Amino acid sequence: MDATTQAFIAAIIGAVVAGGAVLAWHVSDRQQHNASVATEEPVVPAGVATVLSVLKSSAVVVDDSDTVLKASAPAYAMGLVRGQELVSAELATMVQQVRRDGQIRETELVMVRPGMPSRHVTARVAPLGARLVLALVEDRTRERRVEAVRRDFVGNVSHELKTPVGAIRLLAEAVHEAADDPESVKRFSDRMLIESERLSRLVQQVIELSRLQGDDPLEAPVPVPIDGAIDIAVDTSAIDAVSKHIAVVTSGVKGVEVLGNSEQLTAAISNLVANAVSYSETGSTVLVSTKVDDHNVSISVVDQGIGIPTEEIDRIFERFYRVDPARHRSTGGTGLGLSIVKHVAASHGGDVNVWSVEGQGSTFTLTLPRYISARESQEADR
Repeated sequence: MDATTQAFIAAIIGAVVAGGAVLAWHVSDRQQHNASVATEEPVVPAGVATVLSVLKSSAVVVDDSDTVLKASAPAYAMGLVRGQELVSAELATMVQQVRRDGQIRETELVMVRPGMPSRHVTARVAPLGARLVLALVEDRTRERRVEAVRRDFVGNVSHELKTPVGAIRLLAEAVHEAADDPESVKRFSDRMLIESERLSRLVQQVIELSRLQGDDPLEAPVPVPIDGAIDIAVDTSAIDAVSKHIAVVTSGVKGVEVLGNSEQLTAAISNLVANAVSYSETGSTVLVSTKVDDHNVSISVVDQGIGIPTEEIDRIFERFYRVDPARHRSTGGTGLGLSIVKHVAASHGGDVNVWSVEGQGSTFTLTLPRYISARESQEADR
């Protein structure tokens, strides 16, 4: 082989070796780049992941590509996350703003989901390291609902108080101007007594409602004889019943007890009887009956009154709701009686329901868990 051939072969070998080296460098560089990219991907710190796993609040960790890396179970339950994306556009915008300037943000949002009731939430978004963002969301729906109920209640009470207070003031002025007319003075003073009694009844029922503590279970229930509560309820409405020639009749099982608060149970039954007397026609009958089964006691109050329209039955237990406002004014109703009954039933683990037909009357039934004494339990086992 001559020198020229040897030189040519050596050149080819050198070119192949050089090309192989360049290729190897490129492969190595790509591997190093991929490894570098892999190590740069955001990872949720172990401590944060542990906290999120036990957190009761809705918490979400989002990376710089708006991908959800980690979310607590309540966040999924609330519907904040679908797959690896934030559902709420407002929350996603807050996350982007926080990532951009690093400033912690907090706001209130209303989350609306198709086919689901809207939720009022408080969202707090903060940076978590250089590339991650943490969003904490608290459900405030129940608090907002309670606040709305409280505002309505205060507004309604204020409105209801204005009527008798204003009437008493006007009647007092009328009495003053009619000082020389005994008949007018008597007529106006009688009316003042009616308005003052109505005002007293309203204040008393507001106090009763405030004691019920929003359907909370009773702290120290005791056995309450139903017969005694019914007797007090009937006696309380006796004067009104006599004035309208209404017979209040009691019947049913005697000697049964329920576990609860005697004052609250008496107030509930008294409100049912008082309503029956107020809305019954003169000369009719009101029946208070007691039925018992293995677990419950049912107290039914049946009247022959004006009845309740079908479309109104679902609302009659609301505070201050009146089927016929004019009728309530004439009978001195406050719109709180049935609300008290509902709360008493709930706090005692029971229920109240109504059957009614316009022009025929209504039946209100208060159902409560029956109390069985140790002696009765032993007798039943024999």
